[in-house]
Order: sequence, then C-alpha cells, then structure tokens
Amino acid sequence: MPGRFVEYPLDRVHRLFEPGPIVLVSTADDERANLMTNGFNMPVRHSANLALVIGRWDYSFTALRETGECVIALPDRGLLETTVDIGNVSGAEVDKWDRFGLTPLPAEVVRPPLVSECFANVECTVADDRLVADYDLWVLRVEKAWIDPEAADAAEVHHRGDGTFSTNGERIDLRNRMRKWESLTRD
Repeated sequence: MPGRFVEYPLDRVHRLFEPGPIVLVSTADDERANLMTNGFNMPVRHSANLALVIGRWDYSFTALRETGECVIALPDRGLLETTVDIGNVSGAEVDKWDRFGLTPLPAEVVRPPLVSECFANVECTVADDRLVADYDLWVLRVEKAWIDPEAADAAEVHHRGDGTFSTNGERIDLRNRMRKWESLTRD
C-alpha cells in the first residue's frame, strides 16, 4: 500500500473517469424513433468526431447498426430525472417519446429526430465501427450541431457511475494560459 492510498476495486475504476455528460441518443429504424440514455461518451481528438458505447443489450444498437445514424442530445439539470427514467425502460417495450412527453424535431441531415427539450443536439453518422465487436465503441462523425442560444450556458450533467450525478461547476477561464492550444480557445 503506497502512502495514504488504499486499493480501489477494479470494477469501479470507471467511476473515477466517467467520460462525458449524460446524453440522450436518438435513433430511428423503419418503424419508429427511439431514445436511450448514455453515460459513456467522449470527444475524439479536436475534430468533429465523437465516440460512445452502445452494446447489443441496448434496443438502439440494431437501429444504429442498420442505419448508421443517430442524434446525441444534451439534457440539462432540469431534464435529469426524465433522462434517468428513460434509461430504466426499453424502447422494445415502450415508446419513450410518448411516455416521457418529449418533442421530436426533424433533423437536417439524419433521420433520427432532435430532442426539443435538450439544450443541444448533434446529428451524427457512424464513421468507424471496428471497435464495436470487442468494446461496443462507436466512432461517430458529427454532421450538424444545434444549440439553443438562450440555454448556451446550461450545465451538462455527469453520471458519477454509482447513481449519483454532478453538474458542471464554477467556470474558470484560463484561456490566456493555453498558449500551445490557443486555437482551441477562440469562439
């Protein structure tokens, strides 16, 4: 045991690294649109690529596999309870749009709808699915992104991996110190 540290269980390490905000993923097959809650997602480099985990156990998996399209929608704190509830039921059994009173909006590039109640929506197509078989990891290409300008400062919500959540906290502006990455600090 090194110093003040105690061993941490390997099956909980993900809780230290919970990657990105909790999101809603909208997919659509030939019959209908579906929503799922997703907490395992991340940007890929500084390009317009994202990655997320969707496994065969998810009803949305088949639609994503067959169509290669989805929308990633970012809910804020006000939609958190609904977002969690969406993750507790299967789209195979429930029309989640209807059950949770969410409003689908037409996307511009992909078939799955945007989620009106979310502060941002990102239309995506599958860029690379080579890691799906081994890791359930999809690399997505962002085709179009939308944000509600009145909610642009909405706080993303992060799952802590154990049923607890946090929102983005105080914003600390250190753009002037990021000399090597200055291009990333400009709007």
